[in-house]
Amino acid sequence: MEVKTWKEAWNEGPGPHSRMEYFILLLKGFFMGIADLIPGVSGGTIAFITGIYETLLDAIASIDKEFFGYLLKFDLKNALAKIHLRFIIPVLFGIATAMISLARVMHYLMNEQPIPTWGMFFGLIAASIIVIWKQLENHFAPKNVFFIFMGAFIAYLTVSLIPVSTPDSYWFIYLCGVIGITAMILPGISGSFLLLILGKYEYITAALKNPFGEGAIALLAVFLCGTVTGLLGFSKILNYFMKHFRENTMAFLTGILIGSMKKVWPWKEVLESKVIRGKLRVIRDTNILPETMGAETMISLALIVIGFIVVLTLEAKTSNK
Repeated sequence: MEVKTWKEAWNEGPGPHSRMEYFILLLKGFFMGIADLIPGVSGGTIAFITGIYETLLDAIASIDKEFFGYLLKFDLKNALAKIHLRFIIPVLFGIATAMISLARVMHYLMNEQPIPTWGMFFGLIAASIIVIWKQLENHFAPKNVFFIFMGAFIAYLTVSLIPVSTPDSYWFIYLCGVIGITAMILPGISGSFLLLILGKYEYITAALKNPFGEGAIALLAVFLCGTVTGLLGFSKILNYFMKHFRENTMAFLTGILIGSMKKVWPWKEVLESKVIRGKLRVIRDTNILPETMGAETMISLALIVIGFIVVLTLEAKTSNK
């Protein structure tokens, strides 16, 4: 379709129309950004919870050869009509706002109030498993059961990996960007946790907390290039499977969420720790039941229930639209 005006080009792709719709979409991106700051929680999970996951994959997939072809021909109107920019901009703005503004807050919560913080996310993810599982047409089909177990096994192994020490070279930062964003768009697999495993979580978040510090802009630029590469590549693969093998893909994603629950269980006992790059790292831990029913435990249990109810309520309202 040949568009004639900039307004037609802007309105061609999917996206919000009213200011309230823009704000809601930005807010969903904001919550995705918060999730991506937490090692163990995926922004893709939040996208699923809020009902924009498949639209997000379609939006990323719109950045294709045809789009770049229009750009090379300086046909900017048709390039704008091709890309789902009306959807992408508020989501990305929300993600970026959360990651830049709340990096310090999330560091505080993770370090000073870890059990209640993990409790909230445990409730969110537990309910997300139900939300995704309900979308299967045949819940107990042998293929679906197989993919659920496979996804759970892969996720369980992933969240059981040990953080390692790695180089600070730009090529490795670029690779971390590719790997991190690949995980971030998968519900259940946390890009932040993979950065932690790769030894670059604090290195990247330190640059986010102080973007104008020495070398921070160059570091973030290299990391961003990696994320763009991973996003454009892996999202197309995932989008293909969602379009052609949706049932099995949803089963696999359900399994990933189930397997990732090991990481977000709030109560843990450290079995082995080690100083890596000047930081005390947990090498091995095990999930335990709360030892006492004190105030922290009660608050954490309440946050699990609240997170669980919030997701199911949000899903119910989304389904009724």
